[in-house]
Amino acid sequence: MPTFVGIALALTVATFARLVGFDRDRAFYPFVLIIIASYYILFAVMVGDNAGLLTELVMFALFAVAAILGFRTSLWIVVAGLAMHGVFDFARSHLLEGRGVPEWWPAFCLAYDLTAALGLAAILLIGKRKPRSSGI
Repeated sequence: MPTFVGIALALTVATFARLVGFDRDRAFYPFVLIIIASYYILFAVMVGDNAGLLTELVMFALFAVAAILGFRTSLWIVVAGLAMHGVFDFARSHLLEGRGVPEWWPAFCLAYDLTAALGLAAILLIGKRKPRSSGI
């Protein structure tokens, strides 16, 4: 169920952003990456994991740098950052203790992150296509 909800939520957020025009600004998806990366800090603070907080801040900084670089240079870096955060979500439970992270979170966040990465990649690819001339 967490995987399905992650996919559905990512599609809903992307659709909503497209319909109301939030994603017209190139800052939208980099900002999404920053927000996604910040949740582990929240989890550490919620359970008072001061030792883990430093690790979470370092990991957050890596994804924030990717978001900033992607914003300033190429949104493809943001696509990679979203996808890598999904992989991080999957591998994280095997590498870091992560007290406070709900049991269902890695599957949910992996699904959300990969769906968002694929969605942004599709937007970038579609945007590069030139309209066909009608031959008139």
